[in-house]
Parts: sequence; structure tokens; C-alpha cells
Amino acid sequence: MKKDYQSYYTKSEPILAYMVSRLRPAENSRLLEPCAGDGVFIDAVLTAKSDLNVDAYELNPDAAQCLLTKYVNNHRVHVCHSDTLLDPNLILRMNMGGYYDYIIANPPYGAWQDYEKRDELKKLYPGLYVRETYGLFLYQALHLLKPGGRLVFIIPDTYLNLHMHKALRCSLFTEACIEEIALFPSSFFPGVNFGYSNLSIITLHRACKGERTEDNILTVSWGFQQVTELVRPADRVRQMHIRQGDLLDSIDYALFVTENTEYASLINRAAQRIGEIADCVTGIYSGNDKIFLRVISQETRNGAKYETVAKNLIYRGEKPPPLEGLKGKDCFVPIVKGGGVRFVKPDLWFLDWSVEAVRHYKTDIKARFQNSGYYFRKGIALPMVSSSNVTASLIENRLFDQSIVGIFPHNERYLYYLLGFFNSSLCTSLLRVINPSANNSANYVKKLPFVPPNTDELRRINEIVLQLIADIRKTGRYRESDLSLLNKQIEAIYFRKKGRRSTTYTLRDETGTLSGQNLA
Repeated sequence: MKKDYQSYYTKSEPILAYMVSRLRPAENSRLLEPCAGDGVFIDAVLTAKSDLNVDAYELNPDAAQCLLTKYVNNHRVHVCHSDTLLDPNLILRMNMGGYYDYIIANPPYGAWQDYEKRDELKKLYPGLYVRETYGLFLYQALHLLKPGGRLVFIIPDTYLNLHMHKALRCSLFTEACIEEIALFPSSFFPGVNFGYSNLSIITLHRACKGERTEDNILTVSWGFQQVTELVRPADRVRQMHIRQGDLLDSIDYALFVTENTEYASLINRAAQRIGEIADCVTGIYSGNDKIFLRVISQETRNGAKYETVAKNLIYRGEKPPPLEGLKGKDCFVPIVKGGGVRFVKPDLWFLDWSVEAVRHYKTDIKARFQNSGYYFRKGIALPMVSSSNVTASLIENRLFDQSIVGIFPHNERYLYYLLGFFNSSLCTSLLRVINPSANNSANYVKKLPFVPPNTDELRRINEIVLQLIADIRKTGRYRESDLSLLNKQIEAIYFRKKGRRSTTYTLRDETGTLSGQNLA
């Protein structure tokens, strides 16, 4: 990896073999390698078809010089030291409707883009996410292809569902026919192991005039346990076949990869979503927690480096403290932070809420006095950091920090119902389908389906949740049988409708046989 350029060179023979086999280059064609690196893709493609004309672009000057030396005697390989995304010749070829027959690449991901370059990229690629460039490379490459031209890219899989890549997905599903997307662990890639995503190899061709992209059936493959299975799939490898037109009807054009396809259907057919019936916002950051944040005991998880709060400094007033701050010495107020605790949390963390401290939160460049209209209100706290199970707890008129998504229902009668839902196994499953990556940000929480309960269902859920809260407050624990009952009740509400509709999603079973499913 070249840290300045976030280049991950492809040294895996099975990955190279798979990608070249999907590219299927023909003789006397024109190939683009927009991030040529050390030329590993060029070498592999030229081994398959030696008479290709290759344009190799590389931003790193040292790598570009190595390429020039490497291909000095090959007149078919043209090396260009340039920023591919800003190169005027490539921009012109994009605008002319395409130039290349084939494009293959492993574009950089995770590289920092300075603000000046971001402004340039926003002008050239309006509507696209410019802080992470791999999506820009994919978009640019698609538009550099001639109609019918083929592309094979290896990139993180986050473009399939993340909110910021909505415009990219729309372009892909309307302007290209995606043939296959193979999903696999980043650890398959030598020297790489991302915590926030897996990797994918996408194969597509640019749609020809009159070709109906909405009727194209794309294949998603996953469940690979060894890199060699890309070339020789094992029976355990799963496949899903999707009509592209169905993805254009999906929320934010997201492609949901799940073996339980009822979850994808439930998300997409939702009559209401959490974002429509509740406000979902993030909370405060002091700008310097070591100074302003205190802990009830240093034995508290992650509390060893913080000062403990004296009991006589804790605010005990019956009314919520004013947003302008408190004038007395008892000016520390409870704040809900992250951590996997269900239903209700004890007051473990306290924030300085003196007038002087609040003035700092409002004016310091690092502080975030955001969404203050929700401070000290009754709501639900959902930690943004992902864990094996989604957990949520009552805010109960406390502050909540920026690591929390605060959920405030428009109708308070749904408070305990939502608290039950966010602690259910169904919520975890749905949220992992919507966003399989490493956080539960507000944008994804808002997309969760909301199924309103009838009067009897609401009463039953409230009784279960209030019993769970009472047990936790009394004993510090809840009964697993009550949580299991809650899970069953939530699932019964969300799947109570018996109507089914057909879809083009199909799965390959353990024996490799494709079986269709009718989904709710």
C-alpha cells in the first residue's frame, strides 16, 4: 500500500485470473487502466491478448516512471502521469460518449482529498460523493466506455447501499447492464483487511442504444471462504439474481444482500419509515471531554482517564436545566454515551453545564452544540458504533452525545413500542441489511420500516417493555424470556400481513440449485 495515494496493488493470482476472465478482451481493442500502479492488470490482460492498445494512467510520479521504464519497448502501452479524475483528455472523452472498449482497475480508496480538490471534483461530478474517490473512478470509467464496452473493477462494497452513493447507483442501474458482483472479505486481498467493509468485483457493460437496462438480470455472489473460489466456486457460495428495474424501485436504489429476502422486501415495501414518525438526530460534543466530562466512578467502562464527579456538583432540580446553562455549583448533568445497554442506562457520565461551559460548547471550533432543541427531552438513545446486536435505551430528559442517534417520536404513545423495536432481533437484522458497514448513523435509522401497532398490540408491547425496564432498575438485569417474548411480538406485528408479491430475487440453495421465492 502507498499511503499517500492509498494504492493497494493486486498481487493475488486468483483475483487477477477472475477479473481478466470477466473482462473477456478482444483483439485490436482499446483498454484503459486508470490507476495503473505497477502494471499488474496490464500484464495479465496482455498475456490474454497481446495486441491490445493500452492507455495506462498513474498519479504517483514514482510509479509512473516505473511504468515508463517497464513498457519502453512496447509501443502499444501508452503511459500517462496524470490525475485520472481531472485529466482534460479523459473528461473530453467522457463527454463525447465514450472511447474505450475495456476498462479494468483497482482504484484507490480511503485517500484524503483536500478541500480545493473536492471543489473541483464536485464541479466535474455533480451529485456524487467526492470525499471517497473510488465511486468517482467507477462513474468516470462507465462514461469512458463505448456502448457495449466492458468494465471490471475491484472496490469496497459500500457503494451498494451507503446513502452517499445513491447517485452513483442510479447511474449504474440506468446506464449499464451489471452482469455480476462478487462480494468477498477484504482479507482475500494481500495486505488489506478493512474493518468497515468487504471488497467487491463488479463486472458490467455500458448499455447500447435501445438496450433496456431495467430488464437486465444481475447476479450477486457471496459466501466465498477462500480466494480460489472466485475462479472455482464451491457449493457454499451463495447467489442472488436481481432485475435491475427492481433496484430502481428500491429505497435509494440500494442493493440489499441477504439470504432472508423477506427483509429486503419488508424494507422496500414499507408504507412508513422511522424517519417519518420520529426525529433522528445526533447529540452534543464538548470539544474537550477530558475537561468537561466526568464519570460517576473510574470503574465505569472507559472511565479510568476521567475525573469522578462529586455528588454535590450534580444537578438535582425537578425541571430540565436551561439551555443557557446553570449558575450554581451543582452544574453537572447526566449525559447518555455509547455502549451496548438495553432499555435503560444508569447515570454514569456527567457533563459540565455551567453557563461558562455552555458558552464554550456554542463557540469552540471543535465543539458541537447541535440539535439542542432535543436536549433534556424524553427519547431513545441508539449507539452509532455497530455491534453484534443493536441496542437502545431511554434518554429520559438527559443529554446525549454525538456517538448517539437520539430518536424522538412525534407521538409519545409510540415511545415504548419503538424502544422495544430497537432492542429486537428484527431491528438488528433490518439495519444490517440496510447498512452492513460499521455504524448505525441517523440516515440509516430513518430508513427502517415502521409498522404501527393496533391498540392491543401496543398495549402488549408496552407491558413487556415496562416490565423489562422495571426488572433492570430493580435487579440490574432482565429476563431473557421477556426479551424473547418481545422479539416474537415485534415479528408478529411486522409480518402480520399475509399478502405476498413475486419478485425476481432468487437464491441458490446448498446443493447449488436455484430456487425462486415469493416475498411479502
